[in-house]
Amino acid sequence: MNQPEQTSSSLKAAAMTVVAAVAWLVVYGNLEPAADFLLGTAGLGRATPFGEALHFFIYEVPKVLLLLTAVVFVMGVIHTFVSAERTRAILSGRRLGVGNMLAASLGIVTPFCSCSAVPLFIGFLQAGVPLGVTFSFLISAPMVNEVALALLFGMFGWKVALLYMAMGLLVAIVAGMTIGRLGMERYLEEWVQQMQQNCSCGTDETDEAMSWTKRLREGVNHVREIVGKVWLYIVLGVGLGAGIHGYVPENFMASVMGAEAWWSVPAAVLLGVPMYSNAAGILPVVQALLGKGAALGTVMAFMMSVIALSAPEMIILRKVLKPQLIAVFAGVVAIGIMLVGFVFNFVF
Repeated sequence: MNQPEQTSSSLKAAAMTVVAAVAWLVVYGNLEPAADFLLGTAGLGRATPFGEALHFFIYEVPKVLLLLTAVVFVMGVIHTFVSAERTRAILSGRRLGVGNMLAASLGIVTPFCSCSAVPLFIGFLQAGVPLGVTFSFLISAPMVNEVALALLFGMFGWKVALLYMAMGLLVAIVAGMTIGRLGMERYLEEWVQQMQQNCSCGTDETDEAMSWTKRLREGVNHVREIVGKVWLYIVLGVGLGAGIHGYVPENFMASVMGAEAWWSVPAAVLLGVPMYSNAAGILPVVQALLGKGAALGTVMAFMMSVIALSAPEMIILRKVLKPQLIAVFAGVVAIGIMLVGFVFNFVF
């Protein structure tokens, strides 16, 4: 494609992106009136538990999907500038502390759930990235990624999103440094240790320059891939949240997950481990729990546990790590998450 054609194609792609952004803003700004209209058309009111639950569902499903689509599109474009190989090259050879902070920060811009972050975790080990640094990424990627932060901002405001990011990064950095200090490389499975010994570091290839048309197309493909995979989790999560929002008594939730009960934070962490979801799927449940009187720190601890300590993740990690290292990883992260819960309850 020659230069004039490239310019024309880029302008068309930019114009379509602007039109899509305007349409997004119009739809997002009218979600609540639309939910009220649909509920009224069905002859229902919000005074009944079913009406309140249905209104929550009608409003939250498109809201979460719209937020997710916007954030994933933007990050899809950003990812065209940063390849996985380049990320591994950046982290390789970094010393403890600096590498942990860098790995945790990179986790913010990688929209992986805990299970899909594991293959990249293995790739980091293969590239010679220290074990503690790889754990900082493994914790941060699902727990503090841009999807979680955008949805928290949209639902609860910038203060909650900012504190969540700061505390999540702190957990990822400190947990990774702790595991690194313990020198637990011997608890990697033998095939992983062999892979590390044979690693070929510094083989990063330079990406060819991409036109903005291709970058925007990659953003669209990113939306298709990620939103296409998680939309069902979102619908299920919102459905569960709607049930809690409409039917669960406020006094019950306040007594179980209220700030007054100190044991509610560790109980929330334990409750979240058997579950599996990503930030988009679990946040509507969090919102519903808060609406029923649950303490913010307690539900944040629950959310972090679901995202970062899920049972499916542990099963996948077992192929890479020996039980001793999995136990240390889970214990260190669980302690960090409980501290986050207590801090949130104290501040808010």
